[in-house]
Amino acid sequence: MFRTTILNRIEETAIMAIVRVETIERAIEIAGGCLEGGVDCLEISYTLPNASEIIEQLNTHYQEQLLIGAGTVLDSETARLAILAGAKFIIAPNYNESVCKLCNRYQIPYMPGCSSVTEMITAIEAGAAMVKAFPISTYYGPTLITTLKTPTPYLPIMSSGGANKENIDEWLESGVDCIGIGSLLTKGTKEEIATNAKQLKQAVIKYKMKKK
Repeated sequence: MFRTTILNRIEETAIMAIVRVETIERAIEIAGGCLEGGVDCLEISYTLPNASEIIEQLNTHYQEQLLIGAGTVLDSETARLAILAGAKFIIAPNYNESVCKLCNRYQIPYMPGCSSVTEMITAIEAGAAMVKAFPISTYYGPTLITTLKTPTPYLPIMSSGGANKENIDEWLESGVDCIGIGSLLTKGTKEEIATNAKQLKQAVIKYKMKKK
């Protein structure tokens, strides 16, 4: 799968589930709920030691139905392990040059966390596919994206934190390219996750129809 194909899918879905999970059974339940609601992009966090196993198992179970990536990837060693496990993109709370180089080598989109315009431009110039507004999107909300996009309209931005069912329309209107969602898409039953995913995805569909 080429880097551009992966990015197109992320931007098309526009919603990404941020998943921290201890068992493959729960991971499959979360993934199933997300899929039922129309969200097919999942980030599996490397804050837990079994992240590689979860990525492998989800890829085996769902194959092309899901786009699975790795999150909280702080160094190139972890990035390589994630890619070998089948991660189709790499996300981090920080920018790391060695991770960026490795991802570019294997045509894997890299989305580092940045909190200033200087960091964001540095990351994009080095080859990052998208920047993650972290942790600032949690504090400033959707107006942050509008502010950042005014001087740098070409800058692809993923938000991480701060988005919910009540303000999803504001985030979409801000011009954000992908919205990372945690609890709404990872807590509760499979049915509850599916309901939340469907509401979020419907907001995306409505927004894109309005833009046409």
